[in-house]
Amino acid sequence: MMNPITTDATAPGSLMSPPLPTLLVVDDTPANLSLMAGLLHQEYRVKLANSGARALDLAQREPPDLVLLDVMMPEMDGYAVCRHLKSDPRTRDVPVIFVTAMSQPDDETRGFECGAVDFIHKPISPPIVRARVRTHLQLKTWQDSLRRRSTGLELQLRQRLEEVERLRDTTLFVMVSLAEFRDEDTGNHVKRTQEYVRALAEYLAENPECMPGRSEPLDPSTIELIAKSAPLHDIGKVAIPDQILLKPGPLTEDEFAEMRKHPLHGWEMLRRAAQRMGGEQGFLSYAMQIARHHHERWDGTGYPDRLAGNAIPLSARLMAVADVYDALISRRPYKEPYPHAEAIQRIRDQAGRHFDPDVVRAALAQQERFLSIAATWRD
Repeated sequence: MMNPITTDATAPGSLMSPPLPTLLVVDDTPANLSLMAGLLHQEYRVKLANSGARALDLAQREPPDLVLLDVMMPEMDGYAVCRHLKSDPRTRDVPVIFVTAMSQPDDETRGFECGAVDFIHKPISPPIVRARVRTHLQLKTWQDSLRRRSTGLELQLRQRLEEVERLRDTTLFVMVSLAEFRDEDTGNHVKRTQEYVRALAEYLAENPECMPGRSEPLDPSTIELIAKSAPLHDIGKVAIPDQILLKPGPLTEDEFAEMRKHPLHGWEMLRRAAQRMGGEQGFLSYAMQIARHHHERWDGTGYPDRLAGNAIPLSARLMAVADVYDALISRRPYKEPYPHAEAIQRIRDQAGRHFDPDVVRAALAQQERFLSIAATWRD
């Protein structure tokens, strides 16, 4: 058997001419290779290979624009070569035309199943070869153009989505900063509670048996939206008068009644923002749930709507535990911080009354993570 060879027959052209399309002709018969080279070299850059292995080597080094491939070759036939080309991301979009003396329908069916785009039967007709090559190169040019356009549109879409994401995060930051600016006791409270909420949600997602009746999804994107919404839980406090919000001592009954309005204030602010954005989209829907319902209680004695059990949105049930835990371990003008163990015990004691028992179980399981969060974001 003759050694594999390759010939590069390139049509002459000026230095300013556009690059010629590259054809890879594969045939184990030297006479057929010479015939194809003589037929096509004036219009195309023609590479020749007399074995399947050599053809694959050339295609991997520099993917051609089109392959003219013999079927019956020793060691590796054309079908095997075509399958290899189509399995390689670098060459899977290169059109393959089989040039063969095989003319049975089953032969063509097998070729198309391998990924070929056309068949040319031997003995070849030069006008047919030129026409088929020209047609499939034009199709490839159009397909390449569509792929480039699609890639460009995907990139633009990704950039726009990133811009929207940054705008959303910036808006959230401004809103949270506004609430923090008015509440001297907040400190790193919003960051800690955000991370507590994330820890609780991730535990429940990883341990679905801990919450068998849950119907709300907790996939990674949902957890991220809930966590990003958590810092807005007290946004309604911006509507509370300073003499109440900043009062250093205990509130009177009337003052406390006014303070209890902040969930509705926050919900209304976020509802209006969502309306301006065209609906309760993304994080604003969770932010509205959390802002309105994080003071509801599992037994129905909370406010503002006296919801009970699973009627309270899961995002708000997560926030309730995170909010109370952080309030317990934090110093306030009217109280000293509780040690972690005592704060956790108080949370445990309120399971089934103030808090969702399943969320309390998640908090007990995540105690080490709570301690780490509290230490990282210490006031």
